[in-house]
Order: sequence, then C-alpha cells, then structure tokens
Amino acid sequence: MSKIDTSPFRFDGSDKFSIKKAKTKVDDYYADDADYDAQLSANAAEIDELQTRMFSDNRYGVLAVFQAMDAAGKDGTIQHVFRGTNPLGLRVYSFKRPTEQELDHDWLWRSYRELPERGMIGIFNRSYYEEVLVVKVHPELLTQSQRVPAEFIDDLDKVWKHRYEAIADMEKHLHWNGFRTIKFFLHVSKKEQAERLLARIEEPDKNWKFEEGDLHEREFWDDYQEAFEKAINKTATDHAPWYVVPADDKKNMRLLVGRILIEELKKLPLKEMKPDPERFEALKKLIPKLKE
Repeated sequence: MSKIDTSPFRFDGSDKFSIKKAKTKVDDYYADDADYDAQLSANAAEIDELQTRMFSDNRYGVLAVFQAMDAAGKDGTIQHVFRGTNPLGLRVYSFKRPTEQELDHDWLWRSYRELPERGMIGIFNRSYYEEVLVVKVHPELLTQSQRVPAEFIDDLDKVWKHRYEAIADMEKHLHWNGFRTIKFFLHVSKKEQAERLLARIEEPDKNWKFEEGDLHEREFWDDYQEAFEKAINKTATDHAPWYVVPADDKKNMRLLVGRILIEELKKLPLKEMKPDPERFEALKKLIPKLKE
C-alpha cells in the first residue's frame, strides 16, 4: 500500500488557501515505472471494491469534480484512476460550452441534471465551477451570452458572491442527502503547461488535442490563478473539501488522486455486503432447486 500523505493537499475551509504557496511538483511517490503501475493497479482495485460496496449499500453517492487549467491532465487522470472500476458504477460527464437548451435554464440546471444516483460515483470533467472561473475571467460571457436579466448582473461583485453561496448551498444540500462532493484542482505550472501544449503541436498524434484558444487563455493565467484561489476559499468545507493536487508529474498526480478517493470513500459508513442470517437461510433453501 502506498504511504502517500494526502493531508497537505486537503483544504476544508479551516485554513486560508494561497495558490502561490501551493506546489505543482512533489518528490516521486514511486520508485520506477513498475512500482507506479503496481500502485495504480492496487488503487484501482480498491476503488472498485469500495464502489461495489457503495452500490450494494445504495444509500450514499459520490461526486468527484475535476477542475484545472488546460493541459493539466484531467482526461488522463480520470482514465487511469478509474480504469479498474466497473463502468456500471460510474457516471462521467464532461462540461463544454453551454448549449442553447442549457442557456434557457439557470446556470446550475445542467449540473443537477447530471448528478449521480445513490451507489454511484459521478465524475464531472469541469463543472458548475466554470461559472466562477472562466465566466469570472471573461465576464462578457455573462453579460452578453447567458440571457440573465440585466438587473441581476449590474453588480458583478454581487454576482460572484451569490454564485459562491449557491455552490456552497448545493454541496451542503447534497451532503444532507447522502452525497459527498470531492473536488480536485489539478495544479499545473505555467512552464509545464507550455511544454504540454508544445507537445500537442510537435507530435502529430497529439494534434487533435490542440486548440488555438488554449494559447489565448494563457494570456489570462494570473486572472485564472486568482479565480481558482477565490473559488477554493469560498467553497471549501469538510463535507465538500478541495484537494489541490500537484500536476507537473502526471504519475504522481494519478497516484495522489487515487489515494484521496480511497480515503474519502472509506469515510462513508457503508454496510458490509452480507445478508442478515434470516436472509442467508432463506437463500440456502433455494440451492436444491438450482441443482435439479
């Protein structure tokens, strides 16, 4: 079992988060590639076992939110961390630009629509947090595209305040209904992001990943860092914690995310997957019929 200490990366609102102090790289948690693969596989098997127990228990659900700057590794992390989990126990949704239908509703509507059922792990690749990240960095998206009546967006400071409160209320509501929210900010450095974006240009098999808009968004790097710091400080709670995960090394990032998920899933008071004695005796009586 990995001896990764996840506590330095957890923020539950008890201490103020400073993005300038947050690490983007840590010492390796693995000795070599074989050790990495072994740890990743062990984590995947344990996550699958815990999700199966959660499905059997059928009282709790988990929402795992992944937020990051472009090229931080959200897709790959989700793919590798959950590679051993039964797909029937997962619900993955990737949020893109709002559709016409979504713009005809309030900004949280599309997120509520994709929430997981009890017994499931829901995975949001980006999420409702985009409304206090990209929309905050580019407020013209709100004022020109979101169809919110002008009298409700004339004071942008109030808009962000209300949105932080709405997010916190939503996550509190989920908590009081048996759904735990675990939020990951995959924290990549500007230098590492540049190298990954260059690889998308220079390596033909990665060209499909590159979008010219990624370069445009780099111009707002500092604004995004400030927006992430504010969002984390305004919405980090014990029942919906943020984990700021160093993302400059993808292998470390995946191992750390896996351990965090395991620790959070273990906090759920799940019932053992065993029938009560009376139920067990009733089932045993059916054995002769199956052997006929």
